Amino acid sequence: MSFSREVKEELSGRAGEARHCQLAELAAIVNSCGNLVGPKGQPGLEIMTENEIVARKCFTLLEKAFNIENVEIFAEAGKLLISEKQGFAEQVCQALKLSQDADGGLLVSGLLTQNTCCKRAFIRGAFLAAGSMSDPEKGYHLEFVFPIKDKAEQLREMLQFFDVDAKIVIRKKYYVVYVKEGSQIVDVLNVMEAHTSLMELENVRILKGVRNSVNRQVNCEAANINKTVNAAAKQIDDIIYIRDTLGFHTLTEGLEEIAVLRIQYPEASLKELGEMLSVPLGKSGVNHRLKKLSSIAEALREEKEEQV
Repeated sequence: MSFSREVKEELSGRAGEARHCQLAELAAIVNSCGNLVGPKGQPGLEIMTENEIVARKCFTLLEKAFNIENVEIFAEAGKLLISEKQGFAEQVCQALKLSQDADGGLLVSGLLTQNTCCKRAFIRGAFLAAGSMSDPEKGYHLEFVFPIKDKAEQLREMLQFFDVDAKIVIRKKYYVVYVKEGSQIVDVLNVMEAHTSLMELENVRILKGVRNSVNRQVNCEAANINKTVNAAAKQIDDIIYIRDTLGFHTLTEGLEEIAVLRIQYPEASLKELGEMLSVPLGKSGVNHRLKKLSSIAEALREEKEEQV
């Protein structure tokens, strides 16, 4: 089962206790995949969805928010049809404060989502009907897909109410409201009250964070080792050049001693070299002597080039 489906399965078991929250969640579902069908006087309400989770939740919300004992509701392949008989579909539309735009699409009035709890319920319903989420092991991405801009803008405003910085992008004539940052997706799951999924996501984020931290540390240590090895190799090259060109007898006692130790112990750290000296030195003191030897070697090379 995909992570997105796991979230929807969890959300299918969540429903506000108050009728206004139930209406808000149902409105979001109808707003995302609902249509009015039939004659204008007594229209039927059609919920187009191939997801049984959405159909099941839609029926549950209708059952909680309305008296559906004598209402005909047909479940067909890919849709849920609320009959126009008894004017029930029109009653539902009025309760959900639905209106039609110029193209016949349904819009939800902001009056239905004035309460914070209703905004949570609406976002939950929108995710069930029009949302999806990538596997957090592979990446962080949560989105809602709508056919018209007004619906996308409405949802983005609700997410922004909860300090979620959602963006909108057009993809193949659809308007996609998306969130890509892990911490923001956690906030959206919290808003929708998908607490189990939230904990799963947080566990993944923690593990990925630990792995990234370990990888950074390993890479840093590897880089430091390479840097140390390369520096030691350069120091040995300079020392050997001085030995073969001038001889160690031309060096001061301190430089000669560190030069001999560096050749004898190529893998030793500056601290270890300092402890081996007849008069121990710290890392800075050893580094100063090695830099002095490098300067002498460079001067000798420049002098040789000038002679050539």
